[in-house]
Amino acid sequence: MNITVLGSGGWGTALALLLADNGHDVTLWSHSAQRNALLERTRENPRLPGVLLRPELKLSADMGCAAESEIVVMAAPSFAVRETARLAAPRLREDVVVVSAAKGIERDTALCMTQVIEEELGGKGRTVALSGPSHAEEVGRGAPTGCVAAARDMAAAELVQDVFMNARFRVYTNSDVLGVELGAALKNVLALCCGVSDGMGLGDNTKALLMTRGMTEMARLGVALGGKKETFAGLSGMGDLIVTCTSMHSRNRRCGILVGQGKSAREAMEEVGAVVEGYYAAFSTHQLAEKAGVEMPVCQCAYQVLYEGKSVHQVVDGLMRRDKRREADESWI
Repeated sequence: MNITVLGSGGWGTALALLLADNGHDVTLWSHSAQRNALLERTRENPRLPGVLLRPELKLSADMGCAAESEIVVMAAPSFAVRETARLAAPRLREDVVVVSAAKGIERDTALCMTQVIEEELGGKGRTVALSGPSHAEEVGRGAPTGCVAAARDMAAAELVQDVFMNARFRVYTNSDVLGVELGAALKNVLALCCGVSDGMGLGDNTKALLMTRGMTEMARLGVALGGKKETFAGLSGMGDLIVTCTSMHSRNRRCGILVGQGKSAREAMEEVGAVVEGYYAAFSTHQLAEKAGVEMPVCQCAYQVLYEGKSVHQVVDGLMRRDKRREADESWI
């Protein structure tokens, strides 16, 4: 198939290589001519050192490259998805399938990424969310990985399953688009929290507490907004939470570690040197929780540290001193 991947960061590049390996005609689009020229010259993405771009993978900085594509993969960072979709919309085929590979919630609108894309496409094509525990660094070198393709139109989800799946990249389908996308976004907030815990030197007990109770919060909000509880036990929920909270590939966890060591959020993000989706998701999660009337104490702590300037020691103490609860009353299972 003719496929264009919009966004040449680490994740977009890894997906483009995967699709090219599967025998598709793939173009990797960069938002700037300078970025495209670097990839053309080096045939290597600095975000994926040692992973060479195969010769048949086409590179472009011209959005016109997507005009004939049957599938377009939206791999821009969440804050750039609307702008990228807006640029692409006039050039896309009416029957295009757009795969959202970004994980986030748009600030102010509190929309998930497929919702943002659908607004900009104005009824054109079909959207599918692709999510799961999938570090670009590992997908790029062919480590076995599992993801989920979620869509209301199951034919579109199954098409994406067929196109992406191979012996190293397993894809499941799911009709709960909202649950899949919320899990993908909210786990970034929790990974920041786990990173803060690591940066403070609090240990494994604390991280397990944050992950488990954070999982409950994810499912609680997801169900309140119309998602299915069981989705959060899957790859886009528990799976992505585990990998993002525990790996040093995770920019969110690395940023949290720096915050836990005393740096400001801005200083930490600058040191990480790449987009930290959890920072933006913490704001949107706060908006959604307030709107839905859902209590999310762990995610609220992230918001207070990142946006209100509270100290990490202060919020940890507040978490531990909360009123007593019965665990069974709040279980996400």
